[in-house]
Amino acid sequence: MSTRTPLLFFGHGNPMNALGGPYAEAWRALGAEISKPKAVLMVSAHWYIPETAITAMARPRTIHDFHGFPPELHAIQYPAPGAPELAARVRDLIAPVPLREDHDWGLDHGTWSVAMHAWPEADVPIAQLSIDNTKPAAFHYELGRRLAPLREEGVLIAASGDVVHNLRLVQWRGGHFDWAVRFNELVKNALIAGEHHALIDYQDLGEDAALSIPTPEHYLPLLYVLGAQAGDEPVTFFTDSIDLGSVSMLGVQTG
Repeated sequence: MSTRTPLLFFGHGNPMNALGGPYAEAWRALGAEISKPKAVLMVSAHWYIPETAITAMARPRTIHDFHGFPPELHAIQYPAPGAPELAARVRDLIAPVPLREDHDWGLDHGTWSVAMHAWPEADVPIAQLSIDNTKPAAFHYELGRRLAPLREEGVLIAASGDVVHNLRLVQWRGGHFDWAVRFNELVKNALIAGEHHALIDYQDLGEDAALSIPTPEHYLPLLYVLGAQAGDEPVTFFTDSIDLGSVSMLGVQTG
């Protein structure tokens, strides 16, 4: 029987989801359903920098990396412990890719807005891995592949972003764009079929992809999950809708 931890991709959407609602309820149900991991390695869309880095402090701070939201959102603290030993293990796994151990960043809202519901006791150590914005999509998929052994060591690899994320076209009054729905379905079908190459080469997927991914930082976290996936693992979706017209809330579990 496999002892691999599952892989999770959270469509985190609007920071307000942290305060509750159907997505927060789904994240809480998911966390209750799966076994509590030894630690979590999280790839968040909101740490998008020109290098590969990992949080390596014992007590990462809660980062409120947004503006214009209500005070109760800014007041949230998620005091999960850090995972310095995991940071060192990641360094060894991805070598010779250089990895900077970071002692300043912490947990941004891409991480804590979902983790506070999946692991509400804040008792699971978390290390957050940056996304190197100088590298192509295939690089991120390859890093996921190199990180896969962590799954046999009790570490859950998770990612947080949105496969459709076009804030320039947000519909605050409801409704959705057909291109957003179509691309969301394309991603789902490719995930089920195991068509990883199509998802790596997303820039070749036409106008729907271009509208859905005007910038790559919310899409690339998915590739870490795909890279770490074993070939025999089924894919399920724990959330699936288009929010604000142009933001996918697709949540993916494999394993």
